[in-house]
Amino acid sequence: MHTTAVILKGPRDLSLDSLPITPPGDGDLVVQISHSGISTGTEKLFWSGEMPPFPGMGYPLVPGYEATGEVVEAGAGSGYKTGDTVFVPGANCYEGAFGLFGGAARLLVTAADRVTRINSGMGAEGALLALAATARHAMAGQGKAVPDLIVGHGVLGRLLARLTVAAGAPAPTVWEVDPARRSGAVGYEVIDPASDTRRDYTSVYDASGSVAVLPDLIGRIARGGEIVLAGFYTDPISFAFPPAFMKEARLRISAEWTRDDLNATRALVSSGALSLGGLITHTAHSNDAPQAYKTAFSDPACLKMILNWKDTA
Repeated sequence: MHTTAVILKGPRDLSLDSLPITPPGDGDLVVQISHSGISTGTEKLFWSGEMPPFPGMGYPLVPGYEATGEVVEAGAGSGYKTGDTVFVPGANCYEGAFGLFGGAARLLVTAADRVTRINSGMGAEGALLALAATARHAMAGQGKAVPDLIVGHGVLGRLLARLTVAAGAPAPTVWEVDPARRSGAVGYEVIDPASDTRRDYTSVYDASGSVAVLPDLIGRIARGGEIVLAGFYTDPISFAFPPAFMKEARLRISAEWTRDDLNATRALVSSGALSLGGLITHTAHSNDAPQAYKTAFSDPACLKMILNWKDTA
């Protein structure tokens, strides 16, 4: 079996090419991908060559951990059937390329227990479930507080704000330095951080991915307040100890979503409590993948780029 896939051969060396894939087993699915998302966090770091050493990392690799498609072959023990629409968080089925993520391909093979059945009507928005589940993972669970301040109004920041509103909590304040990104808020306010005089936030979520903002955030929390690092950071994280000591600041790192997060997020979307609308700003055909990746990583107006794999050979 062969597939057409995005292949990152090295930093800034990306192309669309054919790759052999491993045959499916009894518990596997063959999925024909219709849409895949481009991550401006971790994938950008692999593309630019700035990713620190990471388990399973290596070139060449097939990127993509946000994909949706249709099951075209289902193993007898998979629990799925041909025609099911599924969300796929990547695959490791490629011969001659690392599948650290592996979702940016027309056809892929994956274990059935890695995918999630979704409504076919979600279309391209189905690929956003991973980011929505990441936001939910940061917020949900024992001892976690919803944010009253969110830093960054990209896709992750918007999802954090939407989930906060959906939970019935007080609307969070959102900081955004780029005026062009302050639009699109429903039920909450997006402001220039320079205009904010508050210094009593209790739960601050950083979705900017910038370590430079941390010292300022420490000065903005109430005593005992928490700062949640919800992005991915390449630079060493540091801050002056005395201000953090005086505030008895708490720091929490939020990592990858779990299946429970994904299932809960899917339920929120299905019920209408959480909207994924308005987050996809750019789409491109998979044949134009090299330029699409450059646009996703360089155009400030691009919140989310989706590759359309339909009609790809």
